[in-house]
Amino acid sequence: MEQKWSLRLIRLAAIFGLIGTYLGSHMAGSGGYEYRPIHAHILLVGWLSMFAWGIFYRVFQVKSAKLVMAHGWSAIIGVVGLIVGMLFYNVNPFHFGHTFTLIFFIVGGTTLLISFALFIVVTFMVRPSKKTSV
Repeated sequence: MEQKWSLRLIRLAAIFGLIGTYLGSHMAGSGGYEYRPIHAHILLVGWLSMFAWGIFYRVFQVKSAKLVMAHGWSAIIGVVGLIVGMLFYNVNPFHFGHTFTLIFFIVGGTTLLISFALFIVVTFMVRPSKKTSV
């Protein structure tokens, strides 16, 4: 289970890394920095956090497959929800209502917060292996 989630999270991290660097390149070229917080969060939680979680799952075995799955899905939903919610809230390219964009932003961020809390629990539920000592 960990190996599957490791690869899944690392692949998503690579996608977010490409999107984040493209967005940064676009901002630098156009001189418009309205996407700056979105760019920063794509690289921080989309690239860095997803990659770190993927490496963790590559190195450690976790006692609960359900916990790994809950963390993985909450991470994916949370990162996408936070970034899209931030885009809707700050830029609002589709002219959604303020209440909708605020709720979308809050739900995405809260889901990501839950994901980080689940990851803390995951770190205390690792099995000792020959590769690592805990």
